[in-house]
Amino acid sequence: MDRFKRFKRPFWETLFLKQNKYHTSSVIGHTLKVVYCLIKKGRWDLVPAGFLHDIAKPLSAYQDQEDIDDGLGFYSFKNHEAFGYHIIKNWYISDHTKNVVRYHYHIRGMKKAKEKGEYAKYRRLRKEWAKLNKNFKKDLSVFLVCDDQGKKGWFV
Repeated sequence: MDRFKRFKRPFWETLFLKQNKYHTSSVIGHTLKVVYCLIKKGRWDLVPAGFLHDIAKPLSAYQDQEDIDDGLGFYSFKNHEAFGYHIIKNWYISDHTKNVVRYHYHIRGMKKAKEKGEYAKYRRLRKEWAKLNKNFKKDLSVFLVCDDQGKKGWFV
């Protein structure tokens, strides 16, 4: 029964009800909004990644002190993209999809590390970024736009 320990309140709340102050909906709601945006943009190649990019959020949900202090019951999801990649890395899907899941937070992660003065982390992320294919970086930029759109309410 230990394998069911992770399916507690944070898992179900984030999956169906709420995430954090940056998202207006649950993981499922956000995921559907991201997929909708990708379809509207005609980026069918990114739709599988849209469905899978936050697969690890409900499993990695936790509350840090800031989440507790705000009194709204929000959650944090540290390294959900890496965890998500490890969940799907052996699935029968394209490497492109797996890598979008793995790197979808990379641009934002670099920005946050730089803003917080975490220069070692910033340099490490920047080094990884430099190794990525130019066309893949463009795909990540498109994906990030839809990920950001999916944080808001429904759009046309």
